[in-house]
Amino acid sequence: MAPPTRFVPEHIQNLFAWYRQAKLHPLIKSAIFHYEFEFIHPFADGNGRMGRMWHSLLLGQWKEMFLWLPIEKLIQSRQKEYYATLGIADKKADCAEFVELMLEIIRDSLNDLALEQSNTDQVSDQDTDQVSDQDNSPTERLLSVLGDKELSATEIMERLGLSHRPTFRKNYLTPALEKKLIERTILDKPNSKNQKYRKC
Repeated sequence: MAPPTRFVPEHIQNLFAWYRQAKLHPLIKSAIFHYEFEFIHPFADGNGRMGRMWHSLLLGQWKEMFLWLPIEKLIQSRQKEYYATLGIADKKADCAEFVELMLEIIRDSLNDLALEQSNTDQVSDQDTDQVSDQDNSPTERLLSVLGDKELSATEIMERLGLSHRPTFRKNYLTPALEKKLIERTILDKPNSKNQKYRKC
């Protein structure tokens, strides 16, 4: 049962004084503050929202990420359990179960956030790999070694570290010609022994 209204200002002052002096870990201390604020019940309405807001602010002073991960949001999927545990704590005059629940909710939420971030990083790595693969495609490699020069097929193969001419023609030379990325220097004699290639 909440204390009489006339004692509310004193209880609130004592609660904040306790929080400043308590040597407990911020995760535990802020959860106790949350419970005690709800127990004091200083307002006619909105005490739950205010208690959760203070919990978030106190955690945010410790770790800034909690300002972007508010307690109000964390308990959404476990509201029934949250209110039931508050009731149990009131009956027992002991907030241990409530503190344990809040620690569990915070832990699970951080684990979910870490998993989500890990999945995002994996997608990002895959995207990077795809871009890298595109950058290292045969035609891109050919253009890279060709530069601003005019080179023969043999010279290009040497710079690419290739020795098998059919593979070079199939994967490098022909695709680059078809995409009009490169052109022959001797247009009327494609098979000339003096044939060279340059960028378009």
